[in-house]
Formats: sequence, C-alpha cells, structure tokens
Amino acid sequence: MRDAVGEAPGALETCRFESPIGTLVLTADGDTLQGVALGGTAAIAGVGHFSSSAVLSATCAQLEEYFAGRRRHFRLPLAIGGTPFQQAVWRALADISYGTTITYGELARRVGRPAAVRAVGQANGANRLPIVLPCHRVVAAGGRIGGYSGGVAMKRALLALEGVSALVGE
Repeated sequence: MRDAVGEAPGALETCRFESPIGTLVLTADGDTLQGVALGGTAAIAGVGHFSSSAVLSATCAQLEEYFAGRRRHFRLPLAIGGTPFQQAVWRALADISYGTTITYGELARRVGRPAAVRAVGQANGANRLPIVLPCHRVVAAGGRIGGYSGGVAMKRALLALEGVSALVGE
C-alpha cells in the first residue's frame, strides 16, 4: 500500500510503501527511482508535502505485484549511480532469476572479477535499490544466508516469498 509523504522544492520525491516485510521508503527524482530504503520510517522524518510521481506510482504497483507473487522482474527507470565496478555488480543482480540464489563468488565471476569477492560483497551492501535489484538473492559460500541491509530476517522473508528456503544460518 502506498502512502505518499512528500516532496520539497528541489528535493527527491518520497513515499512510504507498507509491505509484508515492513515499511519501504521509496525515493525518486521525478524521472527515475533513486532508492528503496528497507524498514526505514526514520528516512521519512521531515518530508514535506504530497508527491504524485509517476515513477513512484509505477514502483508501488510493481512492488504490490511482486509481494503478491505476480512479478518476477522489475521494469522501472533506475538511477543506479556508483562506481563503474558497483554498476557492473548491480546490473548483474538484475540477471539473477527469481527464486534462485547465487554466491558472492559466482557474482564476482559474472562481473569478470573472480578474485574480487569481498568487493562484490561491499558493492552488494551499497545497493540503493534492494528488492528491485535483488541483492537478497546473493548468499555466502556453502549456502549460508549472509548479511542483508534490512537484516537477515528480512532476507529470509524475501527468499521465502520466492520459494527459497534451504539456507544455512549465519
């Protein structure tokens, strides 16, 4: 459910999306989705007046479909940002199929940097568009769940939503 919370002159437009895994705070610049903050009602403190951004509306609609099990890929205009290496990692995230996981090592191989497993992990953790760019589908070696910016419980919930359940704890 979307709760538009505001836009200040010259600032990013922001809305809150109530999902089955908690509150998501979405930000856009009017043309592109800039961020998805997980469980972050603090991120909307002091946000100004109503926002009716088309990209935020589209994001909310696609998130509703995802959480209802009807969407497997997001099709949104994204502001990816980051370094060229981070961009390569984040683009590779979009290629991880719904309901599957890969390891950080596999992700490093996919971006052509097989020895950069830690750097891939750091780039994954810096992803400003979680769920949309599905960093929750990346797990540690041996099937361990690994970390997640929204917490391990949220990562488990997202993976369970997609039908993935056989992961080892921390």
